[in-house]
Amino acid sequence: MNELTQNFNVESVIYEIDGKEIMLDTDLAKLYQVETKRINEAVKNNPEKFPERFSFVLNRELINSLRSKFSTLEIKGQGQYSKYPPRAFTEQGVYMLATILKSKVATVVSIAIMDAFVKMRHYINYNKELLPNRVLLLEDKVDKNTERINELFDKFDPRDIAKHHIFYRGDYYDAYSLLLDIFEASYNEVIIVDNYASKELFDILRDINREFVVVSNNINNELKSKYEKQYNNITFININEMHDRFIILDRKRLFTCGASFKDLGKQGFSISEIEDKCILNSLLAVLFDKK
Repeated sequence: MNELTQNFNVESVIYEIDGKEIMLDTDLAKLYQVETKRINEAVKNNPEKFPERFSFVLNRELINSLRSKFSTLEIKGQGQYSKYPPRAFTEQGVYMLATILKSKVATVVSIAIMDAFVKMRHYINYNKELLPNRVLLLEDKVDKNTERINELFDKFDPRDIAKHHIFYRGDYYDAYSLLLDIFEASYNEVIIVDNYASKELFDILRDINREFVVVSNNINNELKSKYEKQYNNITFININEMHDRFIILDRKRLFTCGASFKDLGKQGFSISEIEDKCILNSLLAVLFDKK
């Protein structure tokens, strides 16, 4: 547990409302060391990942209910309220938030929460003989919570990424970072279709532990030869069938990119996932029937 979680009593900012255990956006912001607006932006930018059972905005009735239960709770609301009402996160919402923030702090805090469950289990085992009835009730609750957490991590693959992104002129690093995230979302193979595949792309691929297939009609033969003498993670296919750029992960997921990979960030463009399996299968047929 890091210094932050040592000095911040996580249990003290978990509240119960309508039978749900929740945390508020302001408290989560303190834990994850970000501004509260970053927390809410994560929800706004990923609405499909935060259904109502994961996160919801407190109305005045819920705010008053919380105030009545916890005299020390400070929530700004209407009148003396802040501009925006507070947002609540259930246990599932908290863990989903951690996967989106993707920071070292978020990882450490999430691990600290898991460690708290482990320590609680050790405490229960140590005190079974002293408080048998109470311990049995507590142990049952811990078992159920642990099961819920395990189910949550099984459901949400850390390789999952948002399906639509748009970048503007000058977003060099953000575009490059997303490209790496997409490559690393694969398990074994990445197929890249880009008629302007060049040194900039190869410089990225050489350090990634995946098998790549680069489909292009304009690869410099000397560059290709030198690369193959030192690295063996790219299979080159020379065909001229596609104008647009594509990325195919494990022959199961298809992304389209509006810019050549050597030009990411130079102008505005988008990267989107195409979920229609018929399109994916037809593209694979075209690429590999033409080899």
